[in-house]
Amino acid sequence: MSRKDAHLDAMLRHLGAAYYDSLHGRAAQADVARALDSVADHLGEESPRHPVAASAAAAAQHAPGGRHHHGRWHSRVRDVMTTSVMTVDRITPYKEIAKLLTEHRISGVPVLTMGRHVAGVVSEADLLAARARNTGGRWRWLTGRKEEHHGLVASQLMTSPPITIHPDAALATAAGLMSAHHLRRLPVVDPDGKLLGIVSRRDLLSVFLRPDAEIAHQVREILTEVLPGGPTGVEVAVHNGVVTLTGEPELAADNDLVQIAVRLTRDVDGVVEVLDKTSPAAVPALR
Repeated sequence: MSRKDAHLDAMLRHLGAAYYDSLHGRAAQADVARALDSVADHLGEESPRHPVAASAAAAAQHAPGGRHHHGRWHSRVRDVMTTSVMTVDRITPYKEIAKLLTEHRISGVPVLTMGRHVAGVVSEADLLAARARNTGGRWRWLTGRKEEHHGLVASQLMTSPPITIHPDAALATAAGLMSAHHLRRLPVVDPDGKLLGIVSRRDLLSVFLRPDAEIAHQVREILTEVLPGGPTGVEVAVHNGVVTLTGEPELAADNDLVQIAVRLTRDVDGVVEVLDKTSPAAVPALR
C-alpha cells in the first residue's frame, strides 16, 4: 500500500469513527463534515452531499435541544409509550384506586399534583402492603374488624419520589430501570416533571415484533452509509431477529468500518443478536 493510500485509509477510518460517534451523541455534525472534507481534499474533489453527513444533519435537526441521537434506526421511549394514562390525585381513596387497577387491568397509577406533576406512583404492591400494615395480619382481616386501610388516600399509599423517565431515553435505559427497581411501568415526564405518558414492559417488548425483512433493510442502510464504497461483498440475513453478516468487504480499509456497522446493528430495533461471519478483505501486496 502506497503512502497516499495509507493516508486515505486512515482518513476513511476517522470518518467512520466520527459518524459512529455522531449517532451516539459524542460528536457533532460539524465533526463528520470536517472528516468528509479531509477525504474530499485528499482526492482533489469538492465535498459531496454524502449520506454520512446528511444522516448526521438529519439527526441534529430532529434531536431535542440540538442533541444528536440515533432515532433513525433506534426507537426511543416516546415511540412506544402510551399517552392516554389513568391517573389519580393525592386525595384519591384506597378503594377507588383498587377499583381503577382492577377495572383497567393495570399494575399502578401515577399520582398527580396540580399542573400534572408526578408526585408518586401507587401500585398493586403498595395497596397490598397497606392492607398488611393496617389489618394486623390475617386473623384481624377474617374477624371482620374495621378495615382501616380503606381510609388511606393516594398521598399515604404512593411510592415517592417516583422513578420516571424522559421521552427521548433509549429503550434499554427504560428496561434497565424497570429491572433494577422491579417495576412494571414507568411514568414518562418532561424536564419539568409533567406527565407525558407511561411505558410498560410490554411496550418495550413490542419492538421485537418487527418483521425480519424490515430489520434487514435497516441493516443494509447502515452498511451503505458506514462503508465508503457501500456494502459490496457483505450479505445480510435475518431470521427471528438474529442478524447474520457474511462475505468479505471489498476493501481492506472497510474491515474496521464493518465492526462499527456491527455495533450499530446490535442497537437496531428488533435485533436479538448479531453474528458477524465476515472475512477480512485481503490486503494488497506492497509494491
